Amino acid sequence: MSTAGQCPEWIPVNINEHKNVWVYIEIEKGHIHEASLQLLGKAREVANKVNSELVAVMIGSGLGSLINEPGMYGADQVIYVEDPRLETYYSLTYGEALAQLAMKYKPEAFLVAGTMRGRELAPYIANNLRTGITADLTMIEVDEKTREIILVRPPFGAWQLAHIRTLKRRPVMGSVRPNVFPLPAKDENRKAKIVQEKVEELREPGLELLERTEIKGSEEMPIEKAEILVSGGRGIGSRDGFEMLKKLAQLMGGTYAGSRKAVDMGWIQHERQVGQTGKTVRPNLYIAVAISGAAQHVFGIREAKRVVAINNDPNAPIFESADYGIVGDYKQVVPELIKLIDEKKNGKK
Repeated sequence: MSTAGQCPEWIPVNINEHKNVWVYIEIEKGHIHEASLQLLGKAREVANKVNSELVAVMIGSGLGSLINEPGMYGADQVIYVEDPRLETYYSLTYGEALAQLAMKYKPEAFLVAGTMRGRELAPYIANNLRTGITADLTMIEVDEKTREIILVRPPFGAWQLAHIRTLKRRPVMGSVRPNVFPLPAKDENRKAKIVQEKVEELREPGLELLERTEIKGSEEMPIEKAEILVSGGRGIGSRDGFEMLKKLAQLMGGTYAGSRKAVDMGWIQHERQVGQTGKTVRPNLYIAVAISGAAQHVFGIREAKRVVAINNDPNAPIFESADYGIVGDYKQVVPELIKLIDEKKNGKK
């Protein structure tokens, strides 16, 4: 197999030679990252529409039984590389190894979950393949007439969606925002064809991992996992104001989050930010407290099943995206909600 770095830009691409939809499967702490499994579900739909197979691609060292898991989530085939040189993740070597596989098999589309690693890795793969890449996808569509795969993402700060076509290069490449697609059902009886591959020359990564330190994260529930989210914006006014939201969230069995303004003001951590520059969430109930409803924030809650907005401005844009709205000062509304819920939980009248 030729080295990926030897693919000069001027080599023409015969689009008709490319087939199948690929998904890179990211492994984190000995487990497949949930964002990759979410992506398999959507990629399965795309592969069906373009009448092709869904291929999961895995590389690393010590993969073991993990190679069987993508088949349970919809993959038709798993191509994997077991190589001690890939024991430690380096963007350059991983990108080159994956590009070598793509050069051999010629996929029509190559999708990567937009995790911290995926956002870094995908451009390396695209550069080696001399193809374009669309980052932060929120949807993948297929043209019914041409069978062309169309990548969809929101331009920053805009309500419109950009529909991007890759006309002359293959594969069509994109990194997909985590949590915009649901986790598909797992079928433990479903099996994929397993294909082991090898990669040849791999350049040195140019750096060496000397030590890995585990950063202890918050013990609070991650916002992307919560079924109930109470989220605050700039109108909360202070860090102390969020204590009230935390109390409401805890009483309801959920957790708290916030807008970018709340993060910028230092009231909550960035990991709890909802929106285009934060996280996309899918709660059953999202309570937006003192959040104006800018497009960037609304983007992050579009998959929420129910949205309740509390704002003292009746003309706040958030009410246009809410299922229910309460016009009022949150300092009066939230304590009353806490009181009512507490009374109901304790059987009081």
